[in-house]
Parts: sequence; C-alpha cells; structure tokens
Amino acid sequence: MRQLFAPGADALLRLALLTGAACLAALPVVGAGLMRSSYVTGVGVAPAQPVPFSHKHHSGELKIDCRYCHTTVETQATAGIPPTQTCMTCHSQIWSGSEMLEPVRASYAKDQPLVWTRLNKLPGYVYYNHAVHVTNGIGCSTCHGSVTDMQLTYRANAFEMSFCLDCHRNPEKYVRPKDRILDMAWSPPANQATLGPELVRQYHIRGGERLTECGICHR
Repeated sequence: MRQLFAPGADALLRLALLTGAACLAALPVVGAGLMRSSYVTGVGVAPAQPVPFSHKHHSGELKIDCRYCHTTVETQATAGIPPTQTCMTCHSQIWSGSEMLEPVRASYAKDQPLVWTRLNKLPGYVYYNHAVHVTNGIGCSTCHGSVTDMQLTYRANAFEMSFCLDCHRNPEKYVRPKDRILDMAWSPPANQATLGPELVRQYHIRGGERLTECGICHR
C-alpha cells in the first residue's frame, strides 16, 4: 500500500507545532517590548517642529533661564509655551534675516501661534501640576531629562505609572534643594540618604500612603 505521507512528515509536524507554541508563548514578551519601544512611547525621538529650536543652545550655552519661556512653571499646572512675541524679543534683533526663523517671523506678522508638536503628554485621566512639583523640590530634569544637552528636544521618559509611583513612594530619593530645581545636571549627592528625608520634612511632603492615594493623580 502506498504511503500517504512522506518519511519525516511526522517530524515536520512536530516541528511546526513546537514552532507555533513558541511563537504564542513569545507574543506577550514581544508585545510588551513593542509597547515600551521608542516607536510607541516616543522616548528619545525628536519630532519635526515648525522651527528646530535648540534647548542646548538657548538654555545650555546662552544660559537663558527656563522660566523666561516657561513662565508659569512655578505658579500653575502647566509650565506654559512661550508666545511668538517672546521669541521676537531677541530675534527681531538677532538672526533677524535667518531663513530658518522665517516661520517665527511669519507667526509674529500674522499674529498666529506656532503649532509645536507636543512631546510630553499624559492621558486625560491623569492630573499633573508643574507648580506643585517644582515648588516642593522636584527638579525639571527628573522628568524631562537633561534638556540643556538636547540639540533638538525629545521626550526623556515614557511617564508610565510606575515612573510616577516610584517617586511618590520614595520622594526622599528625588527631592533636591530649591536652588537646584533648574539644574539640569543635578544628580543625587552622596548624602542624599540623609538630605532627602530632611528636605521631605522641610517641604512638608506627606509621602508613602498619602502620595499613592488614587485621588492624588486621578481626579
């Protein structure tokens, strides 16, 4: 009687089944990796902007204070995006004929704001207040990275819930003296283990259970 299957067909079937099972088992890992990739989170990716603004040049090299543009970072929930008028306070005099800055001049002339691609955004169900953080010892670079080193600005963190909770559970690891809030090169000093709890006490930060209550971030 003639064989229906060639010799080795059984081995091929077993191999196919094992391969399929391996692929199914790997799917969650691949999916998790994809969700945390820069392709999804945007971390490390500098998107195209109407003007290639350089934080490295303005804040790093020229030492322009962050608050010159982000005027409400210490008083309101949002840090604020500067109007074109702020740009023109300098660029009506400096590089006033630059082709690269034509969108800025056009924005000013037409009284229409530049449309920037937003980098750092949270889901609508998350409440965040810049003023609360920077006035209680959390520096800009903790969330935004070393902006003064960014030729083109990119997102430094994915802002997953675990990122926020790590700080809310252990604020003493991240708080810094208020005169170092804008220091993009700040890193915890050698005595942070003793300095951090002291700053938490000075700032009246109620860490632990209080900062991890749902209503703190979800309102």
